[in-house]
Amino acid sequence: MNAERRERFEREQAQETLPAPSCPDLPTARMEARRRHLLGEIDRQAHARAPRPARRPRRRTVLVLGAALAAGATVVVAGLGPGTSSGPGQAPPASAASVRLLERAALAAADTTSKKKARAGQYVYVKTVGHTSALSENRDGRMELLRENENLEQWTSVDGSASTLQREDGKDSVLRGPEDVGDLGSPTYAFLATLPTDPRVLLRMIREDAEKNHGAGSGSTTGPDQQSFVTIGDLLRSGAAGPELTAALYRAAALIPGVEVVPDAVDAAGRRGVAVARAHAGERREWILDARTARLLGERTVLLEDSAWGEAGTEVSSVALVAVGIVDEGGRAP
Repeated sequence: MNAERRERFEREQAQETLPAPSCPDLPTARMEARRRHLLGEIDRQAHARAPRPARRPRRRTVLVLGAALAAGATVVVAGLGPGTSSGPGQAPPASAASVRLLERAALAAADTTSKKKARAGQYVYVKTVGHTSALSENRDGRMELLRENENLEQWTSVDGSASTLQREDGKDSVLRGPEDVGDLGSPTYAFLATLPTDPRVLLRMIREDAEKNHGAGSGSTTGPDQQSFVTIGDLLRSGAAGPELTAALYRAAALIPGVEVVPDAVDAAGRRGVAVARAHAGERREWILDARTARLLGERTVLLEDSAWGEAGTEVSSVALVAVGIVDEGGRAP
């Protein structure tokens, strides 16, 4: 396909939303194999996270068809970029439409004229609404889909000098102490300030982290590309990344193969926008952006085929960012 035809195709793609493809039921043996793999993933993830606090909204595990889809993570092959051949069996490069949209988001994030810089002693405030899902086995041996509330407020210490506070249904709880300096799975403002802002270097770091639990020999079906995409989404949703890093995260996502645009998406707060997305293993992960400002509205995961999680079109998870800001005291909204 020449450049002109490709451009026309992507314009047409951006003008309409295609219905999710249908898929026949999987054979019983294959479903059973996926169920066993899913339970193994649950055990492995639980073991890996045991030393950490039990509740952390930005990293609550959402497992999909035997793959552990944590609330953030996934990256691209180092050196892969828009227009680069992805090789046989690999996803194609990010679409031209998604690269343009991500660059718009990066430029909007880098505009610091209206942003308040954080200082030591302050807190990053994030308020979300929506839900995530978890699949577990009940006493009868059947898989049960559980929906978990994400209507939360959270205050994270900018410099790590105070504990992280979470409020749900009017009740406060401490997620971690001041000794927790943060990491890619549980980012703090201070930790994110240490990350590189070169998109390729940043993506390489995220992908290396994704390889640990989702690379060859890990037993995970998620794969480092998808996990890198999820991780970047988590970091963007944390509200703790500064303007330069936020811009770098969007540009790093443009280097991940398989990234595309969904022209019409609605977040958990009912706001309509356009989404940057990546499909994998029968589902699509979406970052919903305001079509006018390219500001991040939220995330959602939509099934593309029928599965134990529900019918095609089901929102397995949908979390909207209602408010993000910097405050002087934990427990108070901006």
